[in-house]
Amino acid sequence: MPRRLRPLRLLAAAFLALSTGAAAAQELPALPLEDHPAWQAVGRLNTKGYNRRGMCSGALVAPDLVLTAAHCLAGPDGNPVRPETLHFVAGWLGGEFAGESAVASYEVHPRAYARVALDIEHDLALVTLATPLDVTPLTLGSALSPPFALVGYHDHRPHRLSARFDCTGARDHRLLRIACPVRPGNSGGPVLGGGPDWRIVGVVAAAAQGDTLAVPVDEWLRERLLRGAPYTSE
Repeated sequence: MPRRLRPLRLLAAAFLALSTGAAAAQELPALPLEDHPAWQAVGRLNTKGYNRRGMCSGALVAPDLVLTAAHCLAGPDGNPVRPETLHFVAGWLGGEFAGESAVASYEVHPRAYARVALDIEHDLALVTLATPLDVTPLTLGSALSPPFALVGYHDHRPHRLSARFDCTGARDHRLLRIACPVRPGNSGGPVLGGGPDWRIVGVVAAAAQGDTLAVPVDEWLRERLLRGAPYTSE
């Protein structure tokens, strides 16, 4: 069963610009079509019935587990969406896809809603799919130094992956501040490091003056994956 979320306060809702509709002026460019097969583990996490929150990005970290942002699982009132309203499509490309599944359940980081509003420093969630997908998952890494890569879907290009693989960035307190822009829909998408052998080192949480704020992967996530799928973490 999903952890019950407390309603977001106005300040937190405004801060999470990626999911409330406020957008950065710039955007990630389209991923070349010839590169798309290499990133089929990245997909769209679609919701039903919420006009303001119809899509986030996410990445398979096991055949039946999708890593995304905790705020992607909250409705407009800040309360949790029902798992049956969620659907994940891996490698979505204009009607074609590598795999798809309904969502069986999800869990947010245990500290994501420990306060009155969302704690962006723990804006992580794992979604369990009803059907494991035959798609090679991405692995976790620990390289928190540039270059960074961002891969995901956004509202200006919802049917094709967008990406950058040359982003600079650094730690900003407990977050990563990545000098590449994101838009609504990119929330929950993977931040990758250690290229060219790219591994997930964080999750897109918010936009900040043309940059991206990302939550680094942490021990909760690593331990959760070790319990469920030990081959997904280095």
